[in-house]
Amino acid sequence: METRVLWRLQLLSLLLVLLWGGCAPVDGCNETRMLEMLPRCEKAFADMMHKVDAWKWCNLSEFIVYYDSFTNCTEEESTKVGCYWPNPLAQGLITGIHRQFFSNCTVDRPHWQDPPDEVLIPLIAVPILLTVAMAGLVVWRSKRTDQLL
Repeated sequence: METRVLWRLQLLSLLLVLLWGGCAPVDGCNETRMLEMLPRCEKAFADMMHKVDAWKWCNLSEFIVYYDSFTNCTEEESTKVGCYWPNPLAQGLITGIHRQFFSNCTVDRPHWQDPPDEVLIPLIAVPILLTVAMAGLVVWRSKRTDQLL
């Protein structure tokens, strides 16, 4: 009997924690406090990035752990002061970090162009001719139902 009561109390306490423990504070978002807290995340990320050679800043595998810590920091600081994440202040900070460290990282994309006509015409004509030939063969065979294959 005692274990059943204990089990129910534990279930009730778990339900209460799930319902009220994960909710944002009722007071609302304290943007002033968040503006004080977020620069700590920025400074920590900048300090870690200066340990990485500048020519490696465009290689994500070189700093992904630092960037993950930075985004986690901004999320934690935002939720501590009752703000949702991402929010305009955190996004502005993240954009500033991108301008500071990744503005020279461009993606070189290949310039696509059509193949020469000698290649392009057969690539278009052959499937069209095969489709017409197969359709003709099906029509021809369907008219000759009296013969077995």
